Amino acid sequence: MADVVESTARPTLAPLLSVRQGKKAVDFYKAAFGATVLSYVESPDGEVVAEMRIGASSLWVADESPENKNFSPESLDGSTARMVLVVDDPDAAFNRALGAGATIVYEVADQRYGWRVGRLADPFGHHWEIGKPLS
Repeated sequence: MADVVESTARPTLAPLLSVRQGKKAVDFYKAAFGATVLSYVESPDGEVVAEMRIGASSLWVADESPENKNFSPESLDGSTARMVLVVDDPDAAFNRALGAGATIVYEVADQRYGWRVGRLADPFGHHWEIGKPLS
């Protein structure tokens, strides 16, 4: 992969998103959020584990492995966590993700608790809140 980025700096906590289609998920996160690939491993049967960076944060993406109790939201019919992406322009970031295949949960709007934020679902069932503080 030509866009793999080498880095020795690692955060102390990074989520791992279990998905059913690892290769497609990596491509979606690159297109939707401008993620870069830090490391990428593909097994002979096509399962993927990738570390990705969005801004200063990292996340992992891996094909689900029910035998290890790692389930995708599609298998659970829901998710146990939401991702919160803080950006300078929530409207533009939200629209970019929609263009890459995400679906709207609720539109970007100024919220009474001091954030401009919207929520979407990625094609793999993970929910993302995209926003910024208003002050």
